[in-house]
Amino acid sequence: MTTPSLPMPSMSALGSSGFKLSKEHLVLAVPVVVVAAAGGFLVGQYLSRRGCKKGQVNTSISKDSPKVVHSFDMEDIGTKAVYCRCWKSKKFPYCDGAHAKHNEETGDNVGPLIVKKRDT
Repeated sequence: MTTPSLPMPSMSALGSSGFKLSKEHLVLAVPVVVVAAAGGFLVGQYLSRRGCKKGQVNTSISKDSPKVVHSFDMEDIGTKAVYCRCWKSKKFPYCDGAHAKHNEETGDNVGPLIVKKRDT
């Protein structure tokens, strides 16, 4: 007794790779691939910003300088000076309270540097 064999499609009917993609399939596949790629890119950008622990702290102050350094004479300070440590102040190097928004957005706990003259 012989077992019946299933008909096998010829390779010429399937193309050289054994897989044939019609124009209708291609029209459907291209937008899906584009949306998936864009979605992956956007998720990657969101996650890289969110979990960026080793990124630059200074994003805008004196970027043309190899190192940002400020020096002040104690006589010029007066009785008290408040300096920025978050690099977000619009009055840098002086604090304008921008660290509050920075801390809220990042979960950080940075505050200003306060320098006071000692009462003698």
